[in-house]
Amino acid sequence: MKSPRMHIGRPQRLAALLLLLFLGQCLWVIDHQELTTTDYRFAQCGREMWERPSPIAGYYTTCGNLNGDGTFAYRAAGLPLSIERLVLLSVDHFRAPSNKLYPGGSLQGSAWETRHQLSGVLFLVHLPFVLFALWLGGGLWWVARRLFGNEGGFLALGLYCFSPAMVRLAVTPNNDILAAWGLYGLVYTAIGVAHAMQGPRHKWRPRILLLVVALTCTAAAHLLAAIVGFVAAFALMLYVAERNRGYVMQVLVFSAFASLLLLMAFYGFHLEPYSYVFTGGGARFWFSLHGLQRFVHDPANLPILAAAAVSLYLYVFVRRSRYFGNTAPLLVLLGLAPLMTTQTVTAPWLWAQPFLFTFIGGVFADVLDTRHRKLFILLAILTLAAQALGCLAALPQIASA
Repeated sequence: MKSPRMHIGRPQRLAALLLLLFLGQCLWVIDHQELTTTDYRFAQCGREMWERPSPIAGYYTTCGNLNGDGTFAYRAAGLPLSIERLVLLSVDHFRAPSNKLYPGGSLQGSAWETRHQLSGVLFLVHLPFVLFALWLGGGLWWVARRLFGNEGGFLALGLYCFSPAMVRLAVTPNNDILAAWGLYGLVYTAIGVAHAMQGPRHKWRPRILLLVVALTCTAAAHLLAAIVGFVAAFALMLYVAERNRGYVMQVLVFSAFASLLLLMAFYGFHLEPYSYVFTGGGARFWFSLHGLQRFVHDPANLPILAAAAVSLYLYVFVRRSRYFGNTAPLLVLLGLAPLMTTQTVTAPWLWAQPFLFTFIGGVFADVLDTRHRKLFILLAILTLAAQALGCLAALPQIASA
């Protein structure tokens, strides 16, 4: 059986160019940053998870048992440093005894004692989060283009790549960018599973396995994001599955059980810290519009807000815009916007932004098929240009924050 060829055409090259611009903004910001106590905390505790040092009695790491705080970001921040340390130790075996960095060829003491030999720490700690942000942008473009065509996909990706909030998330160690990445993938993977359930059963398994991975990674980043994604997946799958709705609950129960087992790997299969997933209160939330108000009051987001207002108006008053492709991201957006976590400092509103960009791209793509096409093409270009200028102007402020 021949594998399908990967075709890289003009749309793919243009999407790659936008992602490169996003990467350039992130690298510029990181180059103008300094290491902070937050960077050291994520790096040290992440390395401890990978390198298995002797923890403080009764605690998983020196960060404690991460009560309510997901382990994904710590592991992501610590992995490049642990890899660099292993490379240094491997190279050390080939050095002369007088030139060895570590006597005896192995590190003595705690896992953090090699920090003075590690180079490029600032970029190594921040780079994983930039890569996940790029991955999220690529997934956003793929979903929006598949649903709405090239115009909708490029508008959604352009707004994402020039969103100051997304750049800010990408250049600091945090679980929010990972939760946003996991939640977006979880929702649209669930929709893909529901579509596959209308076909032959041998096509269900790969997508169900992907759903398990998405749910696991989302829960490892933030438990509340996983719960919201699970509820959204259940509702959307029931709508899409149609004749096979009886299998939806079975698929989701299996996915949830498998995800709970896989989630133990993020805790090194230690039961005591893993128990804090259920008792740490990471999923506690209440309702507040504080995050949305901060987004609205930021002048750099005015083009996004204008595009969102136009899209919402068209969705309400133009019948052709009210279909599943536009409704699904809008419902998830409305569900996330008023949430506020009470146990951990996080930003559910930021998890909603990829869904906002998907909604805007979908509605604009619908209008571009009408007699008002030229007007809305001009509006989309002006929106992207204004948003790009606003984001570039905000980069120094992001770097100094």
